[in-house]
Amino acid sequence: MIVPMKKISLITLGDKKEETLKKLGELGIVDIEISEASSEKLNQLKDNIALLKNALFTIGKSKSKKQKELDSLEVLALAKEIALLSEEKTKCHTQRAALSAELQRLKKWGDIDPESILELRLKGVDIGLYEMPKSEYLALPESIKTVRLASSRSSVKFLTVRSNFEAETLAALEKYLLSLPKVSCLKMRNEISAYTKQIGEIEEKISSYASSVESIKKEIKRLEKEVEFETYCAGMAEEKLSMDDSRPVTVAYFKGYIEKDNLPLLKKTATDNSWGLIADEPGEEDNVPTKLKNNKFVSLIYPVMDFLGTVPGYYEYDISGWFLAFILVFFGIIFGDGGYGLLICLIALIPILKSLFTKKPIAPAFLLIGLFGLSTVVWGALTCTWFGLSPELLPKWLKSLSIPLISNVYADKIWTAPWMPEGAGLTTTQNLQIFCFSLALVQLTIAHIKCAVRNRKSLKILGDIGSIFQLIGIFYLVLSFVVNGQVFSMGLKIGGVPIGIVSLALTGVGFVLTFVFANYSGSIKKSIIASLKNIVSVLLGVVNVFSDIVSYIRLWAVGLAGAAISVTVNELVGPLFGNFLFMIFAIVILVFGHGLNMILNVLSVIVHGIRLNTLEFSSHLDITWSGHKFKPFIN
Repeated sequence: MIVPMKKISLITLGDKKEETLKKLGELGIVDIEISEASSEKLNQLKDNIALLKNALFTIGKSKSKKQKELDSLEVLALAKEIALLSEEKTKCHTQRAALSAELQRLKKWGDIDPESILELRLKGVDIGLYEMPKSEYLALPESIKTVRLASSRSSVKFLTVRSNFEAETLAALEKYLLSLPKVSCLKMRNEISAYTKQIGEIEEKISSYASSVESIKKEIKRLEKEVEFETYCAGMAEEKLSMDDSRPVTVAYFKGYIEKDNLPLLKKTATDNSWGLIADEPGEEDNVPTKLKNNKFVSLIYPVMDFLGTVPGYYEYDISGWFLAFILVFFGIIFGDGGYGLLICLIALIPILKSLFTKKPIAPAFLLIGLFGLSTVVWGALTCTWFGLSPELLPKWLKSLSIPLISNVYADKIWTAPWMPEGAGLTTTQNLQIFCFSLALVQLTIAHIKCAVRNRKSLKILGDIGSIFQLIGIFYLVLSFVVNGQVFSMGLKIGGVPIGIVSLALTGVGFVLTFVFANYSGSIKKSIIASLKNIVSVLLGVVNVFSDIVSYIRLWAVGLAGAAISVTVNELVGPLFGNFLFMIFAIVILVFGHGLNMILNVLSVIVHGIRLNTLEFSSHLDITWSGHKFKPFIN
């Protein structure tokens, strides 16, 4: 169930808002609406957190068995020092990279010493180093004397004395002139070595701070709590009451939500501390937080919902129980193999037994995994599917556990019944499809029954009954179009009842009821007008019901794909077990193949099994998962 909430407004004196928040934090029962807040203290706290997180990132994965206990000031000082070291390291990297790039540019020229060249220029010998295309070099006039240093097929490196060149010649050669480095190549290599050494020293020093990691983490958590407190504090609106500027009197207030059962405790605390308190029922326009409260068994589904981040809105349904019931069935069908189910149970059993022996609470996630395993074992037993093995290889007692209509033992059998047309029948595969579509009918009908119960005091309930009629009618159409049109023909009669005609009648009557009453809110006329305005969506609604039911065939399809992979893996390794030398290789392939199949099945459950709950089922309940969790402010 969704816990009933009360909307509250709390008023206190402006100079006592911090004291008020501390007392509310000790109570831990109020979810305070956070408004945008900013203050110098808040900004400083956020900057400190960023500094500490940067320090953790800089230290990286360095580990130290011995951890130092540092106080807040020491941790902050350490973080600042690490930031400076990191900045210095970055500068060293930048300088080293620039020098390496310069050396790479001069690599073809050998060791160049710009000081020697500059000295010659001071003595009147202006030497220039050039690299130009070979064709242009050969075309240089004889008046330009050069010393060829190196050449390739396409270019020539040379030096020449520029002192006697005319300005026009110098300008023509300028684009081929080598730009001299600031220092010699030898000095650059020495500087690179020095920077490399300095970087190593900095990294070693930063690594030495690994013993302070836990202290940094603790300080981050402490500051995050302080940020939360300051956010609430700075976000509390203030109003000035006194007109006397010399002695200003202000009040601070905020809005929030509290569980209805905890309101008396808050009222008593407000009276004891002279706070102003207003409590009211939340309206539909309020952003009310959601708190779910169920028994221990239903609560097992919470880890899945937390993983998905799905929270129903305050005015929506809590489908936790139905979610758990159907996801267990979907999981079993998708995994589909009793052998896999036994492995899952074993995986869950190990941490459960460990918790029992250590007398610690059992994590709900492990209990849920165990239930998933049991569900898979049950489905595997009903269909006689064990590690993808052929039924002929399984013992009789295991085969006797299966239900013939859906069992692999009778995979080739055609099932007939007295009401079926002569010569028509259903295969085991078709029986499994019918089972999946039946699940759709049951789950989606439950959704509309819940809606009907909610609207029981309004004519809108007729719209919900119409939706149920449509589901039943379209269910038969799905069997006819998708499963077997010969068995489930439109002319089928059972006990003199024309099933096909009844299904069409139910669909038609359901559509009319939905059209007239789905938007009812006090006036049938207005409801019909609303449907007419959205006539396209109303007509598509019938198609959506058909597609939603058909969508459940994904359970059979994904389960069939997993079974095919299991069989393929077994067929690959089967011949290898006849040779002792290849036996180990066969075991590796067997473990890898079935392990990969189980991983793919987990992904299939997330993609397909959960989708049927959070999309198809939820859409028929008008659940948008637009809620957010109830998070009381706690110091």
